[in-house]
Amino acid sequence: MSEMGYMHRRIQVEITWLIALSRLGLKEFPSLSSECSAYLIGLFQNFSHENALEVKEIEKTTNHDVKAVEYWIKTQFKAKHLTVAVKHELKNIGEMVHFSMTSEDINNTSHALQIQAARDEVLLPLMDKVIETMRVLSQAYADVAMLSRTHGQTATPTTVGKEIANFVVRLKNARARLASIPLMAKMNGAVGNYNAQLAAYPDIDWEKVAKDVIERPVYREGSSLDNHFGLGLCFQAYSTQIESHDYMAEFFDAVSRLNVILIDWCRDIWGYISLGYFKQRLKEGEIGSSTMPHKVNPIDFENAEGNLGMANAMLRHMSEKLPISRFQRDLTDSTVIRNVGVAFGYSIMAYQALTAGLSKLEINQAKLSEDLDAAWEVLAEPIQTVMRRYGVSGAYERLKELTRGRSVTQDDLKSLIETLDIPSHEKTRLLALRPETYIGLAGTLAKRLGQ
Repeated sequence: MSEMGYMHRRIQVEITWLIALSRLGLKEFPSLSSECSAYLIGLFQNFSHENALEVKEIEKTTNHDVKAVEYWIKTQFKAKHLTVAVKHELKNIGEMVHFSMTSEDINNTSHALQIQAARDEVLLPLMDKVIETMRVLSQAYADVAMLSRTHGQTATPTTVGKEIANFVVRLKNARARLASIPLMAKMNGAVGNYNAQLAAYPDIDWEKVAKDVIERPVYREGSSLDNHFGLGLCFQAYSTQIESHDYMAEFFDAVSRLNVILIDWCRDIWGYISLGYFKQRLKEGEIGSSTMPHKVNPIDFENAEGNLGMANAMLRHMSEKLPISRFQRDLTDSTVIRNVGVAFGYSIMAYQALTAGLSKLEINQAKLSEDLDAAWEVLAEPIQTVMRRYGVSGAYERLKELTRGRSVTQDDLKSLIETLDIPSHEKTRLLALRPETYIGLAGTLAKRLGQ
């Protein structure tokens, strides 16, 4: 997502378009040989930091970044190490570089390629690591009973694994949406109508040419140039000078949605650590507080939450701003879109911090058991539900009177159960119930993620 990365993609797009033009059978531009095509492909496959500095040097004169890329490519047509045959092929085609293109034809495709690489090579792999780490934890703790907290108050027991599983499922769904968003690109000239292309060659189906270049797979070594020399993106048929950026907005919203779920997780795990349900493995030499030696702070989850918030502030601004452009073009998108990598960077730091924090977690079984054993009032729910089944009048009200806002013991519930007008086997079942065994299908639901 860097400036160099942007240049790299621009050169890829320019070369892809140039080779595509050479294969149209134009009288003025015969098809390039495999040797010449391989050389041109190498210009972007082997693009270096030194090459990027050369482009920036040209830009000092042009004061136009896309034109600087075009001029740099033309300088490579005269490289000293070229064979005589390749030099001869390239000698008279300089004017075909950037032929009929507007800058935004190059820019929008380059941005899509950058976002594609960031998603497929960085964001999704990191997210998969977070999801898998949490899935493993959900399996390990699938049957570990835990007191729920609704509104911060004691509530129906669950299991640690099931609560983690809830987030795993949400993240998987959000991840799938992000992965499925089509990355759009257009190559249709100054205002989206192929005006210049048709002026030069009115008999060519330029829309088909553009679609083929955009949608065909990217060339890989050993592939045939006939079917595998494109950009591997999705064709945008309708645009002004710029691609509308609606897909970008959708993409940024999808990343933001993932991040929101992770913020929710960071706050919950922070709370569970605060309650003592989790411990954090100690690391030799680490300090939790400059004045309180005992502290082991949940800093990884706090750092993740902060960075996720920073990422989302930028992602949301971009998703709201980028689809808006005055008439056929204004430049307000150009400066904003250069910050996509910054938003991704904050997200990446958050995912890394989350992974580090998750690796330090240890369950505190003693504290979980202590809290469950002090919350017998949560069994008011199953008792009154069984009473309802057998038509006992005022079931809910009787349990409310006994338990609401009070400290309830096992003996209190036992005394009530023994007076109920329900079958004896149901009394036996209720008397055997304990907070840590009243977990419903929590364990089963958590384990399902491991199947």
